[in-house]
Amino acid sequence: MQHKVIDLKDVVIRFAGDSGDGMQLTGSLFADMSAIYGNTLSTFPDFPAEIRAPHGTVGGVSGFQVHIGSGRLGTPGDYCDLLVAMNPAALKSNAKWCKPTAMILVDADAFDEKGMERAGFTTGDPFAELHVEDRAIIAAPISTLTKESLKDSGLDPKAVLKCKNMFTLGMACYIYNRSLEYIFKYLERKFSKKHPELVAPNCKVLSDGFNYAANIQAIANTYTIAPESGRKKGTYRNITGNQAVAWGLLAASEKSGLPLFCGSYPITPATAILEELAIHKSLGAKTMQAEDEIAGICTAIGAAYAGNLAVTTTSGPGLSLKSEAMGLAVMAELPLVIVDVQRGCPSTGLPTKTDQSDLQQALYGRNGECPMPVVAAHSPSHCFDAAFTAAKIALEHMTPVILLSEGFLGNGSEPWLIPSMADYPAIKPPFVSGQPEGGRFKPFEKDPETLVRRWAPAGTPGFEHRVGGLEKTPAGVLSNDPANHARMVADRAGKVARISRDIPRLELVCGPSEGGLLVVGWGGTYGHLLNAVEEAGGVSFAHFDFINPLPANTAEVFSHFERILVCELNSGQFAAYLRSELPQFDYRQFNKVQGQPFLVEELAAAINNLK
Repeated sequence: MQHKVIDLKDVVIRFAGDSGDGMQLTGSLFADMSAIYGNTLSTFPDFPAEIRAPHGTVGGVSGFQVHIGSGRLGTPGDYCDLLVAMNPAALKSNAKWCKPTAMILVDADAFDEKGMERAGFTTGDPFAELHVEDRAIIAAPISTLTKESLKDSGLDPKAVLKCKNMFTLGMACYIYNRSLEYIFKYLERKFSKKHPELVAPNCKVLSDGFNYAANIQAIANTYTIAPESGRKKGTYRNITGNQAVAWGLLAASEKSGLPLFCGSYPITPATAILEELAIHKSLGAKTMQAEDEIAGICTAIGAAYAGNLAVTTTSGPGLSLKSEAMGLAVMAELPLVIVDVQRGCPSTGLPTKTDQSDLQQALYGRNGECPMPVVAAHSPSHCFDAAFTAAKIALEHMTPVILLSEGFLGNGSEPWLIPSMADYPAIKPPFVSGQPEGGRFKPFEKDPETLVRRWAPAGTPGFEHRVGGLEKTPAGVLSNDPANHARMVADRAGKVARISRDIPRLELVCGPSEGGLLVVGWGGTYGHLLNAVEEAGGVSFAHFDFINPLPANTAEVFSHFERILVCELNSGQFAAYLRSELPQFDYRQFNKVQGQPFLVEELAAAINNLK
């Protein structure tokens, strides 16, 4: 058989196995080495929703999909070119994501009678049962080969089997002509200090996997994906959305000159933001892992009162618990950033699956007239700018701000050009200065142009004042007067509305400036929608990073189109919001509520149906 090396523009690889099979690490390493090589990439970690699903069952399958290419990608790909399935359950739950031309690599040792039964197969041929027998199937005895590779390593049998993911990674590196040097360096960094005895065995089994793939005849062709050409010069790194949020907040701390405080309670999938901020004490970041969600936001409100850039992080259930304290922050008019990394379902629901179902909660989920700005990130790297912008709005407009991310963005990754802080604007909070006019500070007296009150952190001499949840006059005096209440409600709403003067105008991402159909999205659907619009052709695309307030020219942009197709990962929350804010336009919907991102294929079909 003649071996061919085939050049590809992009390739999608999906690693899948039990939670203990190391598929997240395997996929991350493949993505990181590709980023260093110069490829564009987009990743999608797909964690099981069950915490302790029985071993070998479909409910316990963990996946990691990585899309690498030589040009712009934007999504982790609809379907995969290579599926690595470490057991029958991984094959059963992921075979539907294989392209007709896909290669399927399985650990043949796991496909015994017991493993097949646990996965729910009813025949002795899982490939025929799943209708993938026509794919290029490589059934390698990976567990056996790993044991043989490490028989003289001195590791116990359990530790040896944990290395089978490295054997598999070596095979994948051969198939796609990836150098092993980055992984060797990673293993050295990871184990050299605490477990140096693990460095050599992992390096050996990685090399043996590579060599095994090179020597068997089942792999007819290998593939290369060239580095991206024309990439903007600078220093790049692979970054997840959660990391980017943390760094964007640190950047805002630097540009405002204020210390950063994060009070949070751990919750999937937002916990990594708190963990990342905790690493950076040298940058002035202070973190507190609170005993619950309510304590987390209340400590952050206290930090804001003391003059900090205050942050709290959570997901949907935690946002519910924080709602009363968010109302306190609105009444006290204190700057606060609330990061909500959305996940599926009410209650605990699908804690590891992505969704966009917290939008209405972010907009309306508080008692009373309680308006708050809402900002949304649209890609893992954009989470940096979104977090910086959310902090800037909070500090300069003296208001709590909700930043919406998603599990797909928080856990996903892509290359990010590390920016220069000189390119980012200064953040100028409205601090008091000098002495109060008339000898007494009026804490809720507003700037007539912006309706923003001045900030007097606790302990500022001469500016002592009270804050709290009760209604007050501009002078800070408790008041039950109906006219004063109406005025303060209008001022708080007007302050949020006037933020539209400081945010960018809405611009079309692509397509003609007028026509029959405008496709609209928000949040992490950006890359999928852009690819789908380009594939469909002949339509325009606008994406919203700012939800409340909407960009000032939104109605003007909408007026040039006959129909507006709103695509979102919920039952139609943004569409309902647009109908309430701008009811004069014809809105159509395309919704998906499956705990999974959109497929470009299904979006393009929906667009073509309305063209």
